[in-house]
Amino acid sequence: MGMYLRRNRRTKGDSDYEYWSLVESVRTARGPRQRTVTTIGKLPGLDKEERVGWEEIRRILDGKPMAQPDLFEECVEPPSWATVDINRVSVERLRHFGDVYLGLLLWSKLGFSEFCKEHMAEGKEDIPWSVMASILVLARFCAPSSELQIAEVWYEKTALDDLLAVPEYKINDDRLYRALDALLPHKDDLCKHLQNRYGELFGATFDFLFYDITSTYFEGTAEGNPQAKRGYSRDSRPDCPQVCIGLVATKEGLPAAFEIFDGNRSDVTTPKEMIEVMETKYGKAHRVWVMDRGMVSEKNLEFMRESGARYLVGTPKSLLKKFEHHLLDQHWEKVASGVEVRLCPSPDGTEETFVLCRSPGRKEKENAILNRFVVRLEDKLTKLAERAAHGILKNRQKVERQIGRLLEQNSRAASLFTVTVTGKDARVSIDIKRNEERYEQALQTGGSYILRTNWKETDPKTLWETYIQLTEVEDAFRTAKHDLGMRPIFHQKKERTQAHILVCFLSLALWRTLQQWMKTSGLGTAPRKLLEEMKEIKSLDVILPARDKTIRLRVVACASPQLKVLLQRMKIPLPNKPRTIKNVVAKNTHLSS
Repeated sequence: MGMYLRRNRRTKGDSDYEYWSLVESVRTARGPRQRTVTTIGKLPGLDKEERVGWEEIRRILDGKPMAQPDLFEECVEPPSWATVDINRVSVERLRHFGDVYLGLLLWSKLGFSEFCKEHMAEGKEDIPWSVMASILVLARFCAPSSELQIAEVWYEKTALDDLLAVPEYKINDDRLYRALDALLPHKDDLCKHLQNRYGELFGATFDFLFYDITSTYFEGTAEGNPQAKRGYSRDSRPDCPQVCIGLVATKEGLPAAFEIFDGNRSDVTTPKEMIEVMETKYGKAHRVWVMDRGMVSEKNLEFMRESGARYLVGTPKSLLKKFEHHLLDQHWEKVASGVEVRLCPSPDGTEETFVLCRSPGRKEKENAILNRFVVRLEDKLTKLAERAAHGILKNRQKVERQIGRLLEQNSRAASLFTVTVTGKDARVSIDIKRNEERYEQALQTGGSYILRTNWKETDPKTLWETYIQLTEVEDAFRTAKHDLGMRPIFHQKKERTQAHILVCFLSLALWRTLQQWMKTSGLGTAPRKLLEEMKEIKSLDVILPARDKTIRLRVVACASPQLKVLLQRMKIPLPNKPRTIKNVVAKNTHLSS
């Protein structure tokens, strides 16, 4: 279920010690439990920090290596001395540094800086669109908010004016909106660039493409967006117009491409279009498409077979009936804790491979839920029938509507009952029959599901492990919605909505890249804790009133010993040499000029 960092504190004698542990969340019969995988201790050389200045940080963000000192030269800088009135020493200009700096490192690591400079041609604009694009994505990555919030509040509280050399008074909502418009035409090229970069950074291949769909809703009517329509809402907001987003990801969960569909589009109607779009834009390759059962129809599978595409998909529950006798067989292979699989021949004699999967723990849970719905529905239907028998219910149409609502509210058990209403006026009667055969079948198949594929792989464990990677796409959707603030959408026009989702997609690429970076550094797969720690690193100006002048030094706060361990693991340097600031000009002077 993933590994994450946990900070621990231990008291020994009169001293407190803090350290990191890598914790894994695992499923057990008693529910999710946490298990300590390893303790991340202090690494050698942690106290011998290399002196890093702001100019070296700039080179790193530009993708250039840090300047190395000559082996035959003395690199120790002479000390600078000044007589300072310590009673008047003060601190000014506190800014968020750590999180935006980490975001810029990821922006550079993915090659977005070079891409935007190359593709977003510079004109007469005061600030290059490539720089404005980075601000939009960084804001989404660090502190999701609106363009107005970025311009009026967020940007001036960060150290981006130092890192990007763009003063805060030049960032306004109009410029940010126009940056959205400038970025959107490069969507497809950005996706192609990402796919190449993933291969260079992580050795990611695109033999498998994982496809899933989600929705996000609008605040407002969104009348200027023809794609904004009411449909099945995964956000429990059926009252709001929405759009649907189809995401294609790699096996590692790295976002590779996306498309936006109308809000009332059914999931099962999108795979054909998505496959055609991917093949048109990014080339036709011998890939395996992995999708859940909500995307599956015989028409879609036939299309993939005819086009030469391979697939590994879930199947509707109804197909289990054809494999009921296999559930009693003894030859099963354990592939994970509480999960068993076995190959089954195609019931129709086709060349497809079917994998029957079962989980005793999942079966117990599903059957308990089913029984709860059965008891509740039967109880309410019985009470309704008794009221009708006593002549309390006299309107047949009203009775049928009440029954309809009960079946809708208890949809899990609705198919197990046959309810017949006869008579009219004061003689309405309700006959209730439970289908015992169907009920037993539901209990028997609980916790079981079937995969089907035309991929030539015959190892059921490999097939199951590949399919289960779809959870990475589901996690990507959760990250985009909760951590990156993709919902709700406040833009009311189609192009601005698409640009907003593109910015969320790019920030998701940063998030997932950080996840892979942490994984290869032995720090788990949950970036949230690292981001929280990085947000505590601030830049500030130290004001030193000397005898003949006032000295202003711009410095970055030292990381805590615990954070230094994480930064050393990931080889992330922080500027630890102050920079002297001269000729400080007030913000109002710029505004008036």
